[in-house]
Amino acid sequence: MRFVILGSGRGSNAETLLREWKAGNLGQAEPVAIFSDKPEARILSLGHEFGVASRFIDPGPYKTKLTPATEADYVEAIRSTGAGLIVLAGFMRVLKSTFLDSFPRQIINLHPSLLPSFKGLNGIGQAFDYGVRITGCTVHYVTGDLDGGPIIDQTAVRIEKDDTLESLEEKIHAAEHKLLPEVVRRLAEETSA
Repeated sequence: MRFVILGSGRGSNAETLLREWKAGNLGQAEPVAIFSDKPEARILSLGHEFGVASRFIDPGPYKTKLTPATEADYVEAIRSTGAGLIVLAGFMRVLKSTFLDSFPRQIINLHPSLLPSFKGLNGIGQAFDYGVRITGCTVHYVTGDLDGGPIIDQTAVRIEKDDTLESLEEKIHAAEHKLLPEVVRRLAEETSA
């Protein structure tokens, strides 16, 4: 199964996926492109490092969403790859119906909380500030409901009394780096079965 990665930043989860792919740990899953809405995003340099096509696609003038025209640009770029899965790895744009309807149950997102708790931005900080003892990360299908699509899998992370926000972030990122490749590998297996 071919997949593309969409990201807006440093790409630590994308890098983990690419390393696992190079190590032969993603099974039938093969990354074919990386797209970013930020021309300076480190995630784009990962394409060169791992031999995967990467490209900036102008998102338009808004900070949190795509215009209808730029949404169509993303859809066209993704379709041209023949990908059957779209992995949002820190893509900081809300996707609307034109995009979502083009790829039903083919878009997954990694969120740094145990959904449905602590949706939206800063899931780790929300959990830490609220004082919960267990948080974690979730991979879910993307729908029009922000962080509300069907859950594929989750990993729980305990918040210890001596944890700081920084140490909790490290623990969540470590859990994400295990969960996301496992989900992508499993989805590829299910698709090829």
